[in-house]
Amino acid sequence: MAKVPSIPSAVVAASGLVGGYGVARWTKKRQLGGAVLAVAGAAAAQQWRRQAGGKAAGVLTVAYVAAFAGSHPLARKVGAWPAVLGVAGAVALASWAVADRPA
Repeated sequence: MAKVPSIPSAVVAASGLVGGYGVARWTKKRQLGGAVLAVAGAAAAQQWRRQAGGKAAGVLTVAYVAAFAGSHPLARKVGAWPAVLGVAGAVALASWAVADRPA
């Protein structure tokens, strides 16, 4: 049986931020977008813990939540989509650097 390749945690985290916003915007149901954000964040946190340890997972989880919160005031300055894409990129870069980068 072939091994299924895993999705990098950077992709999971960025997808949670972008996907959560997209779902909330297109369905007009913020709770549904929040669910997408939470499920992806939990999945990324599990990967971070497995790949980089508990302390790194804690720091990256705080970064994920801070990116979500920070995207709101940033959106007033640059627009919603640029803000979401910017914070998603920052979280993806941090996730790659801490957990996904090859040793």
